[in-house]
Amino acid sequence: MPSDGNNATPPSPAIAPGVEHIDPASAAREVARRGMDPRITRWVPDFDAPFFQAGLAGYSDAAMRLVARRHGCPFCVTEALLDRMLLGGGRGFDKADLKLIEENLPAGKDDQPLAGQIIGSDPDEMAAAALKMIEQGRRHDREYRAMAYGDGPLPTSTDPRWAMPGASVLACGDDEESDPSLGEDASCNVDLSALGRADSDERDRAAAAPVASNLAGSPAGGPSAFATIDVNLACPVKKIDRKSRGGHWLSEPGGAIDIIRAVRAAVPAEIACTVKLRRAYDDTPEMARNFEKIFEACYELGYAWTTVHARTVEQRYVGPSRWTFLKDLVSRHPDKPVFGSGDVWGVADIFTMIAYTGVSGVSVARGCIGNPWIFRQAREMMAGRDLSPPTLGEQRAVLLEHFRLSLAVNEASVRRGHAERVTGRMMRKFGIKFAQHHPRPELVKQAMVRVDSLEDWLAVLNELYPTDAPDRTSDAAASGASSGGGHA
Repeated sequence: MPSDGNNATPPSPAIAPGVEHIDPASAAREVARRGMDPRITRWVPDFDAPFFQAGLAGYSDAAMRLVARRHGCPFCVTEALLDRMLLGGGRGFDKADLKLIEENLPAGKDDQPLAGQIIGSDPDEMAAAALKMIEQGRRHDREYRAMAYGDGPLPTSTDPRWAMPGASVLACGDDEESDPSLGEDASCNVDLSALGRADSDERDRAAAAPVASNLAGSPAGGPSAFATIDVNLACPVKKIDRKSRGGHWLSEPGGAIDIIRAVRAAVPAEIACTVKLRRAYDDTPEMARNFEKIFEACYELGYAWTTVHARTVEQRYVGPSRWTFLKDLVSRHPDKPVFGSGDVWGVADIFTMIAYTGVSGVSVARGCIGNPWIFRQAREMMAGRDLSPPTLGEQRAVLLEHFRLSLAVNEASVRRGHAERVTGRMMRKFGIKFAQHHPRPELVKQAMVRVDSLEDWLAVLNELYPTDAPDRTSDAAASGASSGGGHA
């Protein structure tokens, strides 16, 4: 997902005339009174609140998901994983692609319920990749590739190829070629005690252990780690569009329907399938009709729900989303559960969107990057309690926790000796986003962009988030938490 800048609109309100008359606090209490949409909990019983963390390219790895869950997020989505990357098992792909699989492996029971999101261009490839995710690599890679590249027709629910033999773990990376440039004697010299890890080391290692187990291909048994499979027909990135993936399919409804039909047929009936859409490819009448065809087909083919982003593919992340579109869509299809997405910047926006549009729940995307407290605050609003913006002490604790979890994930997925460096550089973008809550955000950002190691990370925290600092937040952070990006 592009960051805020020239290719993305900074936080601003959606197009929603009359929204100013909605009181988010009252809307939150009403949501709590009604309870979760039973059409959702029928498929995912633990999905106990009407919001979730979206799949965020470059962000929503196992570490970010665990931090969000520990702050009240009931459901998470992986980054969109390319079907061919999953089927390839690491062969023929660069290290960045392989690492993307590894970072998105489910991190044990603490990382559930979890949706595995897939993206691609071929129905059989998408179907086989979806099955591999659900089965977690129970079969040999060649069997999944035979399903994807055989000469048979599109899979159907009666096709014996798709019968689930059992569950294990996704054995990704077993065939990855070594990189001689790293050397055989590289080792990781990370002083975990410097992170204050003594109190939380056991919990974080337990959370990351399934990642290491998955990479080793160890059998685990039991149900799938993925509660749902989510088909991405929404990604607006140009290189994705050009390769006939993601949002491209909103311009070709026939191909989109072939994909969702194949995936639903491949995935066991007891596992929910869902679809991520945008409101159209562009604003032409033809594309509006295409959306309707795909939207209707999702439910006719047995999909549990759709998540609809209220921008077009052509818009990418620029300009306001249209909550008016979501409102009209839900009013015309009251029998179909829909999650809304787009311009959810603060906690108040979650409940304002639900009240304004009638959606069953809200996908929180850019609004939760560097702000896991949005989920805690959402639960506080539902309970009728005053919001509690994060104190400096809480910010420091979460920054340490996020680094610990990222390091644990990277220790399992990065070649020996490089986990600390990879983690330090990756955490820059998170530190910059977390800065929004600090009384001196610009100073934090300037310090975070220079982080290149664990020592650098700790130096920033010790200087700007000292352990003896009073528990306080900036007025701007407190205001932002309660106002929610301008909709309240």
